[in-house]
Amino acid sequence: MPQKITSPALEEAVKRLAKLPGIGKKAALRMAVHLLEASPEDVEALVAAIKNVKKSIGVCSICGNWTEKDPCVVCESPLRDRSVICVVEAPADVLAVESSGYKGLYHVLGGALSPLDEIGPEQLRFRELMKRLQAGDVREIIAATNPSAEGDATAMYLARLLEPLQIKVTRIGFGLPVGSDVRLADEATLTHALQSRREL
Repeated sequence: MPQKITSPALEEAVKRLAKLPGIGKKAALRMAVHLLEASPEDVEALVAAIKNVKKSIGVCSICGNWTEKDPCVVCESPLRDRSVICVVEAPADVLAVESSGYKGLYHVLGGALSPLDEIGPEQLRFRELMKRLQAGDVREIIAATNPSAEGDATAMYLARLLEPLQIKVTRIGFGLPVGSDVRLADEATLTHALQSRREL
């Protein structure tokens, strides 16, 4: 029988915590109880860190990744391979790909093509990508969209869009199961997927 929460304040905390990804009501209750038992200083530090994340982190005007300064450290770094751009759906995907040891640049689309959700090319950052390619320095685009119907459609659209520019477009390969998210993959899987990418 589930535990009944008699405190409205605790109930509200559990409700809010349960909205976090991967957190059910039981885990949310454990977290809320932990916060109750923690020192006021620790709770204040956590609240301050959460507020600071929302206040300090914005979006890079070049690649669309999360950043505290614009442009982001990846776009500004002279050590990155500027001839390769890895195109991903969301900023969280950049964090995942970075863990694989990839050393090129990024471009965040802000989602994937999904006609059912009324998300077409105009709603995504394809226009910004085309502007970046005008300099002519990029020789390869890696389509690291999720292995889903929407991700595949987005990768194929990207390949057709870039065909006139004669830029090599590759798709991350084996290692990511269909229906999964790039951001949830482990380092070894992502490394293998990047190494076995194929041209579209």
